[in-house]
Amino acid sequence: MTDLSENPFASTHSLDKNPFDDPTEFQSQPNHYDARMQDLQHREQDLQRREQELTQRAEYIRTHGRNNFPPFYPLVYHSIQEEIPEASRPLITDMFRLWLLLLATLVVNMVASIFATISGTGDGFRDFGVSIMYVPVIGILSFLTWYRPIYNGYMKEQAVYYYLYFFFGGWHILFSSYMAIGIPSTGSAGIIQTVRMYIHGGVGIAGGVLGTIASAGWVVEGFGSLWFYRLIWAHGKAAGHSLEKAKGELATKGAKAYFMRG
Repeated sequence: MTDLSENPFASTHSLDKNPFDDPTEFQSQPNHYDARMQDLQHREQDLQRREQELTQRAEYIRTHGRNNFPPFYPLVYHSIQEEIPEASRPLITDMFRLWLLLLATLVVNMVASIFATISGTGDGFRDFGVSIMYVPVIGILSFLTWYRPIYNGYMKEQAVYYYLYFFFGGWHILFSSYMAIGIPSTGSAGIIQTVRMYIHGGVGIAGGVLGTIASAGWVVEGFGSLWFYRLIWAHGKAAGHSLEKAKGELATKGAKAYFMRG
């Protein structure tokens, strides 16, 4: 008799095994396509969940009056800690500080223009009146047209907010540059007006010091706005926000969802 234990051909199971006959061979291999689809679905569900939470929170705020800004007359709810995703909080915090710097610069610019009027280097009461008008008008419009849109943009990640910021933020950069120059009769205590006050002497020296501070404020405001504009533009493009997408969102949800929020 032949001893099977000594026959090398007695058992060929291990050699003849077909890997295709065992489904676990494929199940153990990662399917990158399915994994990516699941990741995209999870992200979409997370965005939908966040939007629902924000909508519910906004409705609660509207109903219960949790508006907290501005402190002296609350009109909107503003909380970077609660409404902005953690990764974006430093940028939005810096944007808010830039807006506060704008308010401070407007006030210093107004006082410097008053000194320019007193010293006779300004264009009579035109610089004085325009500089006073700038404080409430530019202060409010800047909040509504570029700060609040980008705040909402990072909160809800919707393209229409980004494009509102891109439009009005660009105008703000130009306005800051214009104010830094200090052309007489424009309500600006920028560089030209500041030099005129220093040359005039007397009361103009005090105005020149304030004008220097205002000029520095406008320069920082302009370059700071340009720096953040570049960062936000890159973020918006990386997130897939486009003008067509913004138009689609506006057509789907209507203007009220964006301009009447809060």
